[in-house]
Amino acid sequence: MKFNTLKSFGWFAALWLILTACNNPTPTNREINTTPATDKFTVGLILVGPKNDAGWSQAHYEAMQYVSQKRPNVALEYVDKVNPSDRPNIKGSQVADELIAKGAKLVIFNSDDLKDDAFETAKKHPNIAIIHASGDYSWQEGKNFKNQQNLVNIMPQMEYGRMIAGCAAALSTENGKIGFLGPLINDETRRFVSAAYLGAKHCWENYRKKDIKDLNFKVTWIGFWFNIPGVTLDPTKVADDFYNSGYDVVMTGIDTPEAAVQGKKAAAAGKKVKFLHYTLKTGCDLAPDICLGVPIYNWGPSYLDTVKKAEAGQIKPEFIWGKPDWNNINNPDTSAVGFVVGKALTAENKKTLDRFIKGLGDGSINLYQGPLKFQDGTDFLKAGEKATPQQIWYMPQLLQGIEGKSK
Repeated sequence: MKFNTLKSFGWFAALWLILTACNNPTPTNREINTTPATDKFTVGLILVGPKNDAGWSQAHYEAMQYVSQKRPNVALEYVDKVNPSDRPNIKGSQVADELIAKGAKLVIFNSDDLKDDAFETAKKHPNIAIIHASGDYSWQEGKNFKNQQNLVNIMPQMEYGRMIAGCAAALSTENGKIGFLGPLINDETRRFVSAAYLGAKHCWENYRKKDIKDLNFKVTWIGFWFNIPGVTLDPTKVADDFYNSGYDVVMTGIDTPEAAVQGKKAAAAGKKVKFLHYTLKTGCDLAPDICLGVPIYNWGPSYLDTVKKAEAGQIKPEFIWGKPDWNNINNPDTSAVGFVVGKALTAENKKTLDRFIKGLGDGSINLYQGPLKFQDGTDFLKAGEKATPQQIWYMPQLLQGIEGKSK
């Protein structure tokens, strides 16, 4: 989904009013945190959703709080809800211009939907460091490389987090029905759903010793990262449809907490259901009694390292696909990917999940090894073939065994 072009009449005034209104502390406004001291290194953060969405955008906001704690000389200015619903006539690049005018020396764009805005800003402001959280324009071995010297792409290797979540789901389902509440469809979301399925498949077959034919893994896409009335499917209804049609574990890939909220209601109505949140370490707090866990992104270490480079004038084009720290995947200073265990995961299943995580870490378990087929029956990986990073990143279809659309 692309942003609409800002109409020429009155655009600057409208944008100025939105940004300056952020200084109002009321929670309904778009806040900007400003620190006017001249010795501060200012970072501008552009969030696609609310900074307190209990998901994706909040994780980025908290990562920058982590950076500010580690680097007291860093000041943060942010604008949230930069999306076609909340700001239909404002481009992310225009928000970036305003942040840079306020003194930002580094600007972070936190959504795949902002990739062109990030690139446009990098070209327009070659002396400003730009981070695009996701994307591949700085990946020299990727399909979409653009040689822009001040652009950095950062994305944790969340495939592992999704595999772990899929395993937890497969270990915990009582009837083999796992639902996945999906956002829009692209390479990124296809690879994450496929990774979750691979984790579920492995643990279903190898630990529970069950036939893969008895595992029903279904994804329903709503059409964006969160609900846009009249544009997307209503994620509340999609979550309810899963719980009401017998899916006893629901995973989520959207930015907002409908899987948790509706799961809590279903459990209160007597249904034996569980859910897995994602991206935010406190996600289980939404419904702790039925939460199996949360695969988390930890943007803090990569953001901190890049901020240090920007302060030193050492930014260069980088594609950072952040790895888990297999010695401790929940180490906030070293691991880009983690998994927070929820109250609903039994002690026995936690032991099995730990065994699975250990196998991923030491390489004895490689789920990206053939034979694996796409939904249409063509080969993703032939027997014995191991996937390249490019094959994993650019996932053109869902894998065979997943119910749901690939395009």
